[in-house]
Amino acid sequence: MFRLFGLLILINTALAVDVVQPSLLMRVQLGDSVTLTCFYSEDASYAAWFKQAVGQKPQLMAKRNGYSPGELYSEFKSIKRYSLQDAKGSFNISISNAEPSDSAIYYCIAWFYAEISFGNGTFVILTDKDSNSRTVVQQPVSDTVQPGDSVDLQCTIEAGSCAGEHSIYWFRHGSGESLPGVIYSHRNSSDECEKSPEAGSPTQSCVYSLPKRNLSLSDAGTYYCAVAMCGEMLFGNGTQLDIDGYKNLLDPLHSGLLIVLSCSIILNVALICIRCKMTCTHCAGTLPGFMHSERQNLVLTKTDVFIAIYNCLMLDNFFIL
Repeated sequence: MFRLFGLLILINTALAVDVVQPSLLMRVQLGDSVTLTCFYSEDASYAAWFKQAVGQKPQLMAKRNGYSPGELYSEFKSIKRYSLQDAKGSFNISISNAEPSDSAIYYCIAWFYAEISFGNGTFVILTDKDSNSRTVVQQPVSDTVQPGDSVDLQCTIEAGSCAGEHSIYWFRHGSGESLPGVIYSHRNSSDECEKSPEAGSPTQSCVYSLPKRNLSLSDAGTYYCAVAMCGEMLFGNGTQLDIDGYKNLLDPLHSGLLIVLSCSIILNVALICIRCKMTCTHCAGTLPGFMHSERQNLVLTKTDVFIAIYNCLMLDNFFIL
């Protein structure tokens, strides 16, 4: 039983494919070139790149079968700005003369038989020389909020001379997550902007809010405001939302895991001792002695098990208190 379980663990570990994308976030100037790198286990049978623009479905960009050269897929074949570099254990994609449409999250995946692994993704953000005149500022939340409370997250955009429609996106990055996830998007938001009162000034300021009602512990994290305007995506500095009790939420989980692990160790030690005693009992020479030793060992066996269970209960009560 234990040998079979260990064998399954070894097989699952052997089939696991690690995918590493070294860069999580890359800022690229319009017209520049960028290379997205991906490393994976050399025994992987296939590898591929996916592109996911904000608010859209992932698109298969390129694929590689075994040790054969990689190839661009579908409409990406006709885009001369894309090129592939593949080697043993790596599959990279280069983008030259970057355009606003290149702003997206790029995922590298690899698989070996039925095991498929995803990289953390690389977020490519396009900027231009006029980006310094357009900024996104997020106001921090002053106090720690309680579960059930409400709060409005705000971000202010100094749009400069950029007129026209804006698309607003809110991202949330929770603890332990690789990349932020889109939680809200809103288009045609230029009506929320006001021009500067100074005469002749083209500068306009826009204020956007994300209302959060009846907060729960799962709402804790860092919220990022992003604005798509004038062919580029601008990101705010992030707003940290701390909810009282979120950090303490993990303590019972850790305690519970520690209790289970401790009980498992104690019971396994007790079972090993029992097995060793029974084995030594069968080594006895005479039948009466064997029966006497086995009977005595059975009494010790029950005692050992009861002690193990008692220790687990005492350990459980200790952490609960």
